[in-house]
Amino acid sequence: MATDPAREPLLQPLLQPRDQNNNNTNNNNYQSISTTTNMEAPVFQATLAIGGMSCTSCSNTIAKELEKQDWISSVSVNFATAIANVGIRSRDAADRVVKAIANMGFEAQVQEVRAPVQERARFVQVRLDGFHCVHCPSRAVASLSKMEGIVNIDHEPTMATPVIKITYIPSAPTLTIRKILSTLESVDPAFKASIHHPPTAEEISHKMQSHHRKQLLYRICLTLVMAIPTFIVGIVYMSLVPAENPTRMYLMMPWTSGISRAQIALFVLSTPIFFFGADVFHRKALKEVYSLWRPGSKTPILQRFYNFGSMNMLMSLGTTIAYVSSCCQLIAAGVTKPTHINDANFYFDSVVFLTLFLLVGRIIEAYSKAKTGDAVEALGKLRPTEAVLVKPDGSGSADKVVAVDLLDFGDLVRIPHGASPPCDGKVMEGKTKFDESSLTGESRLVNKNTGDEVFSGTVNKDAPIVIQITGVAGRSMLDKIVNIVRDGQTKKAPIEDIANALTSYFVPIITLVAILTWLTWLSLGISGAIPESWMSFAISVFVVACPCGLGLAAPTALFVGGGLAAKHGILANGGGEAFEKASKIDCVVFDKTGTLTEGGEPKVVDTLLYPEKDDASEEMRSKLLASLRAIEENSSHPIAKAIVSYCTRETERRTEVTHVEEIPGRGLKAKYSAISTMAVGNEALMRELKASISPDTANHIHDWQNEAKSVAFVATQTDLNASWKVVAALSIEDRIRDEAVNVVRDLQARGTKVWMLSGDNAKTARAVALRIGIPETNVISEVLPADKAAKVKYLQSTLKAGINEDSNDRATVAMIGDGINDAPALTTADIGIAIGSGSDIAISSADFVLIQSDLRSVVTLLSLSNKVFQRIKINFAWALVYNLVAIPFAAGCFYAVRTPSGGHLTLDPVWASLAMALSSISVVLSSLALRSRIPGLGFRG
Repeated sequence: MATDPAREPLLQPLLQPRDQNNNNTNNNNYQSISTTTNMEAPVFQATLAIGGMSCTSCSNTIAKELEKQDWISSVSVNFATAIANVGIRSRDAADRVVKAIANMGFEAQVQEVRAPVQERARFVQVRLDGFHCVHCPSRAVASLSKMEGIVNIDHEPTMATPVIKITYIPSAPTLTIRKILSTLESVDPAFKASIHHPPTAEEISHKMQSHHRKQLLYRICLTLVMAIPTFIVGIVYMSLVPAENPTRMYLMMPWTSGISRAQIALFVLSTPIFFFGADVFHRKALKEVYSLWRPGSKTPILQRFYNFGSMNMLMSLGTTIAYVSSCCQLIAAGVTKPTHINDANFYFDSVVFLTLFLLVGRIIEAYSKAKTGDAVEALGKLRPTEAVLVKPDGSGSADKVVAVDLLDFGDLVRIPHGASPPCDGKVMEGKTKFDESSLTGESRLVNKNTGDEVFSGTVNKDAPIVIQITGVAGRSMLDKIVNIVRDGQTKKAPIEDIANALTSYFVPIITLVAILTWLTWLSLGISGAIPESWMSFAISVFVVACPCGLGLAAPTALFVGGGLAAKHGILANGGGEAFEKASKIDCVVFDKTGTLTEGGEPKVVDTLLYPEKDDASEEMRSKLLASLRAIEENSSHPIAKAIVSYCTRETERRTEVTHVEEIPGRGLKAKYSAISTMAVGNEALMRELKASISPDTANHIHDWQNEAKSVAFVATQTDLNASWKVVAALSIEDRIRDEAVNVVRDLQARGTKVWMLSGDNAKTARAVALRIGIPETNVISEVLPADKAAKVKYLQSTLKAGINEDSNDRATVAMIGDGINDAPALTTADIGIAIGSGSDIAISSADFVLIQSDLRSVVTLLSLSNKVFQRIKINFAWALVYNLVAIPFAAGCFYAVRTPSGGHLTLDPVWASLAMALSSISVVLSSLALRSRIPGLGFRG
């Protein structure tokens, strides 16, 4: 019988990275956002909040530039959350990262720098108020140095910064954070110690983004104030009122030479807007140019001419050309005395309205983007801030309300009815029911008895209980879920490379198109073929062409998708790449035990024991069952547990076995006396041992297998020269999950091929498949744990994509499992999906983790993946078509078309800026619509 190491809860594996050595998966690092070099694993992991990113080309630039530094081992920049994770070789290198980002024109702030620590180690920052002399910091450090269990003092306090950073191994009640605080305060009566909470990366990012939005609002207010008189002078009186209007005539009169009063007024109104309203675009564009051409830049010279810029540069160029060309025209008109005043080549009003629409579009986009992370952020708010600490003696009078920060591993905490555990823990006293829907998405109440685990963020719906803390704040399942979702959102989907490839060359191409447009219309204007309004075409091209919609198409949809997945109890370990592959799944392979079946508590339902039960043989039977129990206690496999439970009920006798040997995928062998050996395992093991089975026993076994029961055989060998003989057979029933039949039917209705892998014998495996609805031809039985990955590879190489078996493309295969022996197969499959109640290694090997043990989440996952990537394609198509239509329109390709009023069909720079803003806003709103339940727009689950 196959063995598994003890199954651990979902708590530990969420920290473990997935094995990247998957030869069947495209392990592209997608270097523009998340990159990893061939250096050794980083010693320190720096988390930074980044301000000033306006599109994905900004995050691309940061990631690419940081990747070039040899002292940086990995880079992950999340545009949606404005947070970066950077692997560095030393703690001090974090300041160099900030400086490098600043040189690119962005603001960066370090939130934390983490070093690898032991699993139970805790890192805390303690603030010490009350320092009154230069010796106080050293006295505080000395007091901690004498304590046992302090692993490291990472940062010593100073008079200016009275914060000490320590790492220690908690051991309640002897060494806790409360003990550390009291030790520090005992050094001097003036000392007051408290947990220091530096702002999190999200808080820093939100603060920076809030500051950015305020700056945009200030500029919008300034621009709006100037836009009102600009509209009155430049639009109403110069275009809408009759020519004989007295005010218009006054404004059109020359102020000096060939300059009208109107143009002087517009110059005065537009100048502060250009320098103090649009400056946000100019500064970033100049910093981008400086970063590209600065001394020491590692960008190849040739590449600097064809791969540069961002939407900030396009916006800056658009407003700069409009303003500078108008100023040049103003100077030219001022030094000449034309016969008439020509206002056609002045674009001062365009500068104002361009800036207004660009700023409004930018702030709407900023507010919309901030909403994409609400689902994940809400998870972090589920934890309470206080807890009821119970003294070890258990007396109610000893209960004390403390802050959650003051709890440590091993502390006892009372959880009253309606309260949420402050940290993860194990039930020590009482029994109750918990609502875990906040983590699993499953609304039913879960029974909790002594020894069961409870999780922070869930709610006690019944009687009060006492728990022992097993995961302090920052190390709980809730924290790890949030981290997995957040990290998954930084992992790009391959489809995002399309946007990055387009946007990386977009600015140079648009610059070239704008120059050609300007030269074309300039020549036509000079020749007199058209009126002298040729400059407006080049300005419109610069403004309307910003590729921000393309850059936002995938990240926003994936970010919302990750939040929706978490809401439905699905963790996306694999990020965007996993979502993309999940949307293309052709085949789903289920492990049998623990996945299609419940696996947790199978029961022995039939037995054949020899000799049969009578008074003469009772002693022999008792010895047999005692030996059988002793062997199976060495395995944590569900079937082994069922046999141990059965033997315990049948006899109280205890015995010992020696030389226990595991036969992978077969069972166990052990000596139960000096010369006798017992083997417990499946039919394959019996064949291997050439154990004899009587015809009567074979008939019983055949009947059990047809009833979808697993069979365990017990054989003995009295000495080394004797043959093996079957002395017992037990049938074990592992109940099929209630939802399995409907899930298989739903998958097949979607056109997905469903297969089953099992280590069980062929008859039992086929019987289970028949009950569930899986075709007999799609069952692979008697598979050794080590061979599961090979079977997945076989399916990948033989099955074809889609319904058409003549397709040249291989099928995309998903593997769903829960045990440690499923881990290689989960890694080998294109998509690995782990059941949340499974082993830690299985979970760490998976692309997706189903927190609740409900197979219906598989259908939800596939539906969500399809919906997300359908939305990404819609976003891409919309943004691409929008730009492809808008650019020729702005370039004047339809100038020859006459409007009903007799004018020409053109796109004024002002309207071009509005069109550009609407492109980005529409893409963000399209992604946010996934959250709604509107048919066709939202995901309904």
